Amino acid sequence: MTSVLFVITAATGWTLRDGTVHPTGYWAEEVAEPYRVFSEAGWDITVATPGGVAPTLDELSLGVAGGRPKKRQEIRDYLESIKDVLDHPVALDSVDEADYDVVFYPGGHGPMEDLAVDPVSGELLKRRLASGKPLALLCHAPVAVLAATSDDGTNAFAGRTMTGLSNVEERLNPFAWKAKWLLEDAVKDAGIHYEKGIMPLRPHVVVDGSLYTGQNPASAEALADRILADVEGQTAGTGATR
Repeated sequence: MTSVLFVITAATGWTLRDGTVHPTGYWAEEVAEPYRVFSEAGWDITVATPGGVAPTLDELSLGVAGGRPKKRQEIRDYLESIKDVLDHPVALDSVDEADYDVVFYPGGHGPMEDLAVDPVSGELLKRRLASGKPLALLCHAPVAVLAATSDDGTNAFAGRTMTGLSNVEERLNPFAWKAKWLLEDAVKDAGIHYEKGIMPLRPHVVVDGSLYTGQNPASAEALADRILADVEGQTAGTGATR
């Protein structure tokens, strides 16, 4: 059975430039949609967080910013159906990512606070990238690669092509104007080739070898579908990798 490690933020707030803390956590659609796609495919899913702390849902993601009311209710209902799993994650430092066929990082503003500087996650990401096995990061989750520093001080992902929430999309959030830094700028500064879609808030997926990234919440299902197609294609011997 194909196995997936979901690495979810444990942060409950995002510290802004003026010292205020914006309540946050994971973005509902970015956990629910990939989890559903992989679960319906029969994949085995393990949820891990820093410290094994139960992740916090960002309630903004089930408000107006989360899309149409019917869709938001479907996502809320799905998250409720997997509540026991989400409430009892394993500690990130207790897992061996090599045991999993896919490693998947959903986003939300939480990763800006914890995963961007988490050394355990950073080492996991370095090993995973070097392994050549599928690794996916969605929306804000690509900031986690900022903690993946090579022995020479450079970023382990430098030179790779990735996407993530764009500056334009981020600044649609009024509180983000007070951010200390933004994802797009940070990954570019780390030497990563950043790519974004022509239209903001539309699905955009970037695949660089075994490294998969999605730009925004709207990319959640498309990213999961692409990974599913590639992994199951390889399993079936089709050789599909990109």
